Amino acid sequence: MTKEYTRAYWESLLAELTPEGRHFIDGAHRASASGETFTRIRPMDGRPGARLARGDAADVDIAVAAARAAFKSGIWRKKEPLEKKKIMLKWADLIRQHGEELALLETLDVGKPIMASLNVDVRLAADGIQYYGETIDKLYDEIAPTGPNARALVRKVPLGVVGAITPWNYPLIIDAWKLGPAIAAGNSVVLKPAEQSSLSAIRLAELALEAGLPAGVFNVVAGYGEEVGKPLALHMDVDMIAFTGSTEVGKLIMGYAAQSNVKRVALELGGKSPLVVFEDADLDAAATAVAWGCFYNSGETCHASTRLIVQRSVQETLIEKIEAVTRREITLGHSLDPSAQIGALIEEEHMNKVLSIIGAGEKEGGRRAFGAERVMGETGGYYVAPGVFVDVTNDMTLARQEIFGPVLAAIPFDTEEEALRIANDTIYGLAGAVFTRDMDRAHRFSEAIHAGTVWINSYDMSNFATPFGGFKQSGFGRDRSVHAIDKYCDYKTIWQQFD
Repeated sequence: MTKEYTRAYWESLLAELTPEGRHFIDGAHRASASGETFTRIRPMDGRPGARLARGDAADVDIAVAAARAAFKSGIWRKKEPLEKKKIMLKWADLIRQHGEELALLETLDVGKPIMASLNVDVRLAADGIQYYGETIDKLYDEIAPTGPNARALVRKVPLGVVGAITPWNYPLIIDAWKLGPAIAAGNSVVLKPAEQSSLSAIRLAELALEAGLPAGVFNVVAGYGEEVGKPLALHMDVDMIAFTGSTEVGKLIMGYAAQSNVKRVALELGGKSPLVVFEDADLDAAATAVAWGCFYNSGETCHASTRLIVQRSVQETLIEKIEAVTRREITLGHSLDPSAQIGALIEEEHMNKVLSIIGAGEKEGGRRAFGAERVMGETGGYYVAPGVFVDVTNDMTLARQEIFGPVLAAIPFDTEEEALRIANDTIYGLAGAVFTRDMDRAHRFSEAIHAGTVWINSYDMSNFATPFGGFKQSGFGRDRSVHAIDKYCDYKTIWQQFD
């Protein structure tokens, strides 16, 4: 039977919860070397939340040394593939077994609705670890073609110590995107979660150890970007940085890699994804895709469909349908309310940024069709109602800047050529979509949109078999799929010459 959840149930679990906020290094919890801590403010109600260790370069040094020692010992990378697979599958099972606890930690940290944390984030994190666990005993080396007097073995070998820096919008999911392939490939990892969302990462590390992952293979250092992320990216004994976050910080990461040991870098950065709707499209399907594609997770999604590029003849009808879908299906509510479809924004500073971009849109001539305003202020939380602006042009702030909030900018077009020009007129290239009944146009247009993922008559559909990442200033390198493993490896040729 399906379990019936209530807000009272979640509040009772919260009352019993004692989150662990110390670093997890070499298989054990550690306070910061400095003894410093910081307190996380809960987005759902603005109250003080968990107290976390405030890491710095000294803690990074300790974690990197533990990761390097584990790698050099071969305690993980030299283990039999089937044994490694069993450990990762057990880790995935433990994530599922502790799903309610992990979901509550996630919601406390980031303010997303509790049922989304449970049914989406926890589930996909477990699925990600399982996917990469199952690949371990299916990875093959190669024999290169040679003449009869030589044999050339091409081996895929782990890099060593991987520094992973992950964001606050989907902590569990994106942690799994980095940890799964990096660890499956045989690397050790030092994870720096966003300072806003460290609780679930620390718990993931505990569960990995319980599953049998050797101490030192997966380490977590909590703290701020300048104090932990920067020294991790500059560290001379880190072989790679895998980063998901803003384009601005991604550029800094590239600089740190160049300033230090020319470490590998993989970046998944910002987006301003276009969703193009032609007048022949199924407008009901398009409205549903637009609303969920933009407003899900309160718009705090890197590939959110925040630019609706719609043929002028159907713009008014489509906006009405989007409003109807939003009011009917996308319920905004308290983060512990099981009926809520979207919850609080991450923190007050970010909410104010979203509201300032909304204000800029109005000053520049955009017209608010509905929503896009702060609500539920009495809770003390950081809630913004989903909304749409019309009369937007592609040079406005609403169309250019990644808002990371539940706000849609509708931009009209008249011709296919104009729609394509607007869609590609952005520094980003993470995702896009086209809605039309004309399949020739659909495939022509999807090929022409310069983005890492393009959907036809749908949005945000995917699985672990499909790679995810961007073009242009949305970064490079891919998460998900077996291709993600490649970036955590290097190719080594072993040539044997015969007499």
